[in-house]
Amino acid sequence: MTESNVHRALDRVLELHRSSDAEEIRLGHFDIIAAGAIPWRLEHGKLRVLVIHRPKYDDWSWPKGKLDDGEAIAECAVREVREEIGLRITLGLPLAATAYSVKQRTKVVYYWAAAAGSEAEVIPDGSECDEVRWVSAKQAMGMLSNPSDAAPLLDLIAAHKDGHLEAKPFILVRHAKAKPRSKWTRAEGDRPLAATGRRQAQTVSRLLEAWGPGHVASSPWMRCVQTVAPYVTVNQLKLSTVRAVTEHAAQRHPKRAAKAVQKLLDKNRSQVLCTHRPVLPTVLKVLKDNTSAKIAEVLPAKDPYLDPGGVIVAHQIPGATPRIISLEIHTPYHD
Repeated sequence: MTESNVHRALDRVLELHRSSDAEEIRLGHFDIIAAGAIPWRLEHGKLRVLVIHRPKYDDWSWPKGKLDDGEAIAECAVREVREEIGLRITLGLPLAATAYSVKQRTKVVYYWAAAAGSEAEVIPDGSECDEVRWVSAKQAMGMLSNPSDAAPLLDLIAAHKDGHLEAKPFILVRHAKAKPRSKWTRAEGDRPLAATGRRQAQTVSRLLEAWGPGHVASSPWMRCVQTVAPYVTVNQLKLSTVRAVTEHAAQRHPKRAAKAVQKLLDKNRSQVLCTHRPVLPTVLKVLKDNTSAKIAEVLPAKDPYLDPGGVIVAHQIPGATPRIISLEIHTPYHD
């Protein structure tokens, strides 16, 4: 690939907006994109985090690495942790991203919290990482070689103190690209995905694996069902259909659609909802009503709200007002 082609390839997957990131991160353009996570666990009620030693730089840091071509940023974070320390994770709360210069090039690293059980096996790869240590947050702060690595740790500490680390992801998906309405003569609910949409559905499936939701709900219309089908099939899940969030039902009875979305939120479980572009304003209003004005600032405000296959991840906690404590908007791959 030429350099310009590489940048075009990356541009297809790099649109990411998170409530955890500073404005200069959300609005910035970076030459190098990387992602990682802070693995954490509780030992006798005390927060412990995993720091890694990198022999190439002789430093202590977090598991992270650069984006592969055609890879989503959230996928990158999961893959890098698995490759560097052999730990299979799902992403939790987004943590502060860091930005700095590397040889006159700008670099950003996106971080997430990642829960790890006490029995989780950690095996350094010996190349990128040759030693790992589970330490207290205070010890980690003193060990980190790069001062910027403290920012995501501070977010993690604050989330632990607030009881937010067990937040569950509610994931909203706009169905992937469908066959054009103008070329479809049968029932609207039967209009399927286009060839591009079927490829996007595979991309959506890989992206959802980053959070590993255990429940999937969808409009029963064909293009929504086909969008989540790859993820449902791979994980052998049951698909629940919600008629209130079809285009026609939501247009006729928007209050019912909003009530159905709120009902799903009230279950407070790791889950997905796939629906249509015309229904998004109703769903986004429900999300906005369940979070603070500051966090809601990252929600899309203009039509089409999300690209086909676009994803919003809303982490929520039970019994709190507001219940949604973070939002992330992930833009899908386009070919």
